Order: sequence, then C-alpha cells, then structure tokens
Amino acid sequence: MDQIKIGVAGCRGRMGTLVVQEILSGAWKGVELAGGSVAPNESLSGDCFLTHDPQELIDRSDVLIDFTMPEATRRLVWLAAKAHKPCIIGTTGLTPADEKEIVDAAREAPVLYAPNMSAGITLLSALVEQASAALGPDWDIEIFEAHHRAKIDAPSGTALALGRAAAKGREDEGRKSFVFDRNGAAGPRTKNEIGFSVARGGDVTGDHTVFFYGAGERLELTHRATDRTLFARGALRAALWLIHRPPGLYNMRDVLGLI
Repeated sequence: MDQIKIGVAGCRGRMGTLVVQEILSGAWKGVELAGGSVAPNESLSGDCFLTHDPQELIDRSDVLIDFTMPEATRRLVWLAAKAHKPCIIGTTGLTPADEKEIVDAAREAPVLYAPNMSAGITLLSALVEQASAALGPDWDIEIFEAHHRAKIDAPSGTALALGRAAAKGREDEGRKSFVFDRNGAAGPRTKNEIGFSVARGGDVTGDHTVFFYGAGERLELTHRATDRTLFARGALRAALWLIHRPPGLYNMRDVLGLI
C-alpha cells in the first residue's frame, strides 16, 4: 500500500492528541491520518474525520492506535479483530481479564499490546529479565514508579510489566509474587516477593526504577521519560511494523528485535 491510514481512538485524549500531532507533522513518510474517535459527548467538528462510532473509524483505517480507557479498549480490540485490522494498544490499567481478551482477539488479527511504547523502557524490560535470571532468588526485587498527579491507575502498567519481566527471569508465577501494600506490622519480607511503590505529583512524565538488593551490594536500573511525545513515536513505529504481520499477539520487544 502507498499510504498507511492510521485511525486514532480517543484522539482528543492526552496520548491520542500527541499521536495525531505526530502523524500530521510530516515526519513519518508513508503514513496518513484516517481520522479519530471521540467520546459521545464531544463535538465532531475538527480538521479531520471524527466519529463517535469506533466501527466507522476502523472501517476507514489500515491500522488502529488505541490509547483510551479499559472499558473502551475491551470493545475496540474485538471490533478491530473482527475486521481483521491490526491494532496497537497502549491503554494502561487493564486487568488480567482484559489482557486475556486481548490474547483471544489476537487470534483473529495482529495485536500489539504494550503499556509503554518507549524503546528505552523496552530495553529496560529485557535487562530486568536478564538481571533477574542472572542474580537469582537470593536478590530482593523492588520497583518504584512516579507519574504526574492526574494519572489514574497505580502501579503504572509499565511498572507491572517490569514486574512480570523480573518474575519471568527467575521463573516464578508473576503476579502471585507481587506485593502492593506494606503498612503496619507487615512482617519480614518473603524470599520471592516483588514489591511496588508509587509516587504521584506534579507533571512527571514517567520514572521507573527496578532495584536488586543483594548482600552488601545493590543494582539499580532506571528509565526516565521527559517528553510524552516519545510514546507517540513508539506507537507509530509499532504501527508500521505491525501492518505486515500475521494474526498474533506482539509487543515492543518484537518491534525492536529483542528476545
């Protein structure tokens, strides 16, 4: 195809707006904006095709980029799958049940799900998995994340993904080892737990640190985002990659060629 038509779900949201701006910037050759979907109470006036009906947007798009809310994503991923259209999902706050829906929908069409579209975070995730495997269960793992005051979900989807990478590295069962609350007489730390701590304030774009605590030493792996546009660029890079793929579930490691 000469031009890849990209539809942006929630195109007036924080991330949707940035994706639209990035497409219209002209920096991405071979890409054009198919349009966007907006909430039912929002106006359809604008400089591009806008709709309240996500099916209309999917019908006129080659690939869909979704940075919305969990309840919207649950519907969008199946609409895209039934139309056999590739779908990029960057929505955070999804439950394990939501993620299972994504896995099921990916049997019908290519779906790329990544709570964070950053190349740096993608590499960090791979390094966390590698470090966890190399250091073994005698090292304690803690994950800290900070975001702006308006962020709704906690811990962030990125922090949870880093936790899953750490768990995978030492071959445990993931969320069963996650600890989100320590308060009062919480007792001593168990050997396999992965702890999470959260800060919310100001306009922090996103900070993530994974701590590995050993006997007499500590390893810290950190990523700091300073410009949210990097996530929009990552989503577009993913869209260009996904358009040529068969049905299946993919992530940003696939895009970057990381194992």
